Amino acid sequence: MSQIRALQLVSDKELALNHIDPPPPPGAGEAQLRVLAVGLNHIDVWGLRGMAFAKRLYPLSVGAEAACEVIAIGPNVSNVSPGDRVVPYSAQVCGVCRECSRHRDNLCENVQGIRGFHIDGWARDITNHPARLMVKIPAGVDTRDAACVAVAYSTVEHMLFDNAQLEPGETILVHAGGSGIGTIAVKIAKSLGCVVITTVGNADKAAKVKVLGADHVINYREDRFEGVVRKLTGRKGVDVVFEHVGADTWQGSLLCLKRGGRLVTCGATSGPSGSINLMQLFQQQYRIIGSFGSPISAIARALDRIGSGVRPVIDTVYPLDQFRAGVDRLEHRDVFGKILVEL
Repeated sequence: MSQIRALQLVSDKELALNHIDPPPPPGAGEAQLRVLAVGLNHIDVWGLRGMAFAKRLYPLSVGAEAACEVIAIGPNVSNVSPGDRVVPYSAQVCGVCRECSRHRDNLCENVQGIRGFHIDGWARDITNHPARLMVKIPAGVDTRDAACVAVAYSTVEHMLFDNAQLEPGETILVHAGGSGIGTIAVKIAKSLGCVVITTVGNADKAAKVKVLGADHVINYREDRFEGVVRKLTGRKGVDVVFEHVGADTWQGSLLCLKRGGRLVTCGATSGPSGSINLMQLFQQQYRIIGSFGSPISAIARALDRIGSGVRPVIDTVYPLDQFRAGVDRLEHRDVFGKILVEL
């Protein structure tokens, strides 16, 4: 096989599109994948800043989320076949520890790293991957939509249902409703019949998220969102806050919760530090839940939900050599929905 393309970090923050040798034939338990599309996320922004939280070796192929096609399988593989489209799970989990055996893969006790972050990622034409760490894409799901699942859509699925236990008819505040995960959260919550309040940073995003079904849209640059939320809910507050902004919204988010409300958070793009009034916490009986990634089961549920019609919002699709342009737009929040790179 001739050489393949790989978009690689050659040092902290320096990207290069290189030609490298293809992987060997898949080994026992592996499938060889042709990468069809890569989804971009804030984890890519962190990675390009050098924030890997672990040692990594260069060059390193980037990209933590993808949709792929199986082109070959190794011995002892029965769950996928050549020609199948799949969403691979990017965390290299062991599959045998206590948490993995309980289907809580994102709490694996022996995780070996995340593809595109600590170990080679998906922004390459062909790669090998453990077959046990992939989920078939249903026939009715578009490949581009599937490329949004492994990180973004499954994260939302895990946050809303495994953690916050969102129920039909509840009221939810979704921060950054124009972001990749924000748009997904808005669409899923509306599909359940929830009352959705969301925050955005400009009038253009406000108009777009309204089209997605948001009941109330707050421009946080013009109004203090916590005051508007309290007014909209008759001072009762919301059942759930979907938080991923961090320092800038933390205090206000807590003020938006009703008694017994749940705040679920998966990110801190505006900063990692926040404080909390402990008396407020226990008197109001808040439940604050951290959520990182998702179990593999959430990928399957997300694909089924997309198949039912709750599709992700895709902003732009770039070719491989423009990967960095997409990341720059993420970093500057110049995006509505997801950015993809097609190979």
